[in-house]
Amino acid sequence: MSLTFTLDPAVTPALRDGILDLWTDVSNAGGAVGFLPPVTPEEVRPELVRQLAGMADGSRRLLVGHDEDGRVAATAFLTFNSHRLMVHWLWLYTVMVHPRHQGKGYGRDLLAAAERAARTFDGIEAIRLTCRGGLGLERFYGSCGYKEVGRIPAAIRVAPDDDRDDVIMLLPLA
Repeated sequence: MSLTFTLDPAVTPALRDGILDLWTDVSNAGGAVGFLPPVTPEEVRPELVRQLAGMADGSRRLLVGHDEDGRVAATAFLTFNSHRLMVHWLWLYTVMVHPRHQGKGYGRDLLAAAERAARTFDGIEAIRLTCRGGLGLERFYGSCGYKEVGRIPAAIRVAPDDDRDDVIMLLPLA
């Protein structure tokens, strides 16, 4: 089966709770999505609220993938730049696939759906994202067409004496 992707779904309590559960589960499985395990839904909730507020003000768009059971299985937030000199590209944040769906190609499907969505936005010429080094994520994104365009050594501290590179990736849409 594949995921069913929706851009800008209605934010219902079920969707909100599904994203919260996804984000918590991905974080606790070691996913590089802004938190370190162990994390609780209550710790993730303020960041989700911030992302949802961005949807309400039009600065972010939400892409959600539902599995065959209708559960939230994947997400990505497409965030527009507010700087007038950078409005021609957008950020891709909080790219997640539920651990139970890892290895099924859904990450590639999510990135392809994000690319399709970005191509529908007026004036957008590229997608930019960052990822945590040391996990092989830059190889995954590279295999999906993204190019590494920068790297800040030791910019992410996941634990004392465990610093990781912040890897900047870009997908030109032209």
